[in-house]
Amino acid sequence: MSESNRQLLTIGFFFVALVVAILLAVVVIQNWLLTIPLLLLFMGLWMLALGALRGSKPVKYERGTFSTMALGLCAIAVGGAWFLFSYGWVYSLVLILLVIGALAIAAAIKRK
Repeated sequence: MSESNRQLLTIGFFFVALVVAILLAVVVIQNWLLTIPLLLLFMGLWMLALGALRGSKPVKYERGTFSTMALGLCAIAVGGAWFLFSYGWVYSLVLILLVIGALAIAAAIKRK
């Protein structure tokens, strides 16, 4: 898949994720301030999917698969921690530490 198709696909996914995040925040959670953390969660999931797409055909001098997936995991952690902060700061701290640990393990396994 060419880079321009991925960019167009990402823009389309962003708008779909924005609509879903707004609907979830307003209708289900009933707090519109949680739209941004939900959008971060969805875009983090998209970055994980993009990392999987990039793994099939790596391009020289382009961000690697591991880097894209790590960035997606960090976006999920930040969005999830922000969302969980409304329930208590301890849950946010646990999620961030869990993601840091998972990234450390994945980086150690990758270096073997």
